[in-house]
Amino acid sequence: MSTNGKVAIVTGAGSGIGRAVALEFLSNGFIVTLAGRREEALLETISLAGASRNNATAISTDVADPNAVRALFEEVKNNHKRLDVLFNNAGMNAPPVQLEDLTDEQWTTIVNVNFNGMFYCIREAFNLMKEQKPIGGRIINNGSISAHAPRPNSIPYTATKHAVTGLTKSASLDGRKYDIACSQIDIGNAMTELAAKMATGVPQADGIIKAESMMNVNEVATAALYMANLPLDTNVQFMTIMATKMPFVGRG
Repeated sequence: MSTNGKVAIVTGAGSGIGRAVALEFLSNGFIVTLAGRREEALLETISLAGASRNNATAISTDVADPNAVRALFEEVKNNHKRLDVLFNNAGMNAPPVQLEDLTDEQWTTIVNVNFNGMFYCIREAFNLMKEQKPIGGRIINNGSISAHAPRPNSIPYTATKHAVTGLTKSASLDGRKYDIACSQIDIGNAMTELAAKMATGVPQADGIIKAESMMNVNEVATAALYMANLPLDTNVQFMTIMATKMPFVGRG
């Protein structure tokens, strides 16, 4: 199978946005390591890749475990000698409960995956990208529309997605000396299993329940591919891709 020579890791590749991006990378000649907690879901993603599945490897990884993340990047280093692109995507949503009812465990679980896990992957990507020849690479962090504006009853998710923006800015600055470009893609209302409920009705800022417009998740994958294919002297620092009519711009 011919490749474009680029090696990528996609976390959270077993479903949703991660699956769509992994398949888009594979169909465009990337060599992709798919990471996620559920190996069977990763293998299902690979089965959807057609002939390009030969360029895919599944590694069961819990990004909230720093040792598991180290093992993931070590295996990529051993198998491919380098890493060109990290799509830092793994995350989980908040339970839909009121702020005052959120448990310590619920808060910690979201923070460990969405924030700590994102950092662990950035750190290991730096360690690999700064030592490889030629040096450098690209990190694309999956933020969210929630990195700009919250939904009701979403404080752990919203807080962690705001924190991702801090990670992106700091990593972008600290990566310059290693030719590491770091960017963030903020996604709103892509049609996945997780987001499908928005098409039937979700709480709005004024308390009403309202169905929201959705977009095809493959448009997100196309956007991520564009970012991934840029030369390292060019960066999309922040990209927002969203359903055109979702209630983000304006009052609600």
